[in-house]
Amino acid sequence: MNRCFFIVLLLWMLAPLARAQTPATVYPGAAWEKADATESGWSAQKLADARRYFDGLAEASIFVVEHGRVVVEWGEPAKRVKVSSVRKSLLSALYGIHVRAGRLDLTKTLAQLGIDDQPPLTAFEKTATLRMVLQARSGVYHAYVGGLLADREAMPPRGSHAPGSFWYYNNWDFNVLGTVFEQQLHLKIATEFRDRIAAPLQMQDFRLEDMHYFGGTTQTAAVEQSIHPAYHFSLTARDMARFGYLFLRGGAWKGQQLIPGDWVTESTTSYSDTGGGGGYGYLWWVNGFPEVSAPNYSARGALGKYIIVVPERDLVVVYQNHTEFPDDAAAYSLDQLQRLPNVSKEQMGGLLKRILEAQPTSAGQGPRR
Repeated sequence: MNRCFFIVLLLWMLAPLARAQTPATVYPGAAWEKADATESGWSAQKLADARRYFDGLAEASIFVVEHGRVVVEWGEPAKRVKVSSVRKSLLSALYGIHVRAGRLDLTKTLAQLGIDDQPPLTAFEKTATLRMVLQARSGVYHAYVGGLLADREAMPPRGSHAPGSFWYYNNWDFNVLGTVFEQQLHLKIATEFRDRIAAPLQMQDFRLEDMHYFGGTTQTAAVEQSIHPAYHFSLTARDMARFGYLFLRGGAWKGQQLIPGDWVTESTTSYSDTGGGGGYGYLWWVNGFPEVSAPNYSARGALGKYIIVVPERDLVVVYQNHTEFPDDAAAYSLDQLQRLPNVSKEQMGGLLKRILEAQPTSAGQGPRR
């Protein structure tokens, strides 16, 4: 038999087997499909270790999706909780839709967009572009609504860094992005999130009233002098997992491209060194869990709200501390806030490490569209 013919015949015979060993892409319908973790090859012993670690943290929920099926579901994944700064990654996704459609221009400056504040911005600050604001590199260190008093004390002085030259995790940037979105598009964030993301993903729990604005209080007005409100979301862990899974699938959902694929890549690429091996994209954290070697990106919120995507493991991990961070945190003393149950990034890294160790190594087949 001709050797080349034999090789072709062998490959033809093995092809169905190779296809059978690669799990088909699965999307949830009205509810998530569940898989038995141990039957899927997960280590029962290591999962038990992860469960013990989880039980030692604050009261919370965790929801783990592998290959589109739920393999871990602890706590109350149907409980609505304010997700704090996870809101920023949700807005980033909406930006991607409208930027790629030509309705938002990342090269426009704050001056061109008509953005100011009270007290006013300087002409120098207004040279920051929309892209710089998305990257938390605006160089605008103005008072803002929300966050800790300690964060304001650590903020660089106004005018100390040229726009685009320095990364600083800055709630002024994040709040202004909400203002720009609504003023430029004449659309509401909650409505767009419902229509563009929640409805197509068949989120089980999201309602329009699950998003609200916070513009400060009279008690905190002295330190929250800004006209730009914060926009806050309350979500369930199982709906947060749908959002993470959308990004794992490159913005595609059941044959429909909801978020442009190149935006998913661009927004989860690091443009700044945040320390500890981590970086920051467009309102997404990139890597930053030293306990985890697999590349990942995450949305993170105060006190322990996480959506973590691990592409090479085809995995989404959602962790949701049930304690909500107060909107009016600036009215609280540091001691009061420190008494709130918290799950730090380091603790989340420890739990994530245990989850990954329990997953079968053969699971690392990368994301499938």
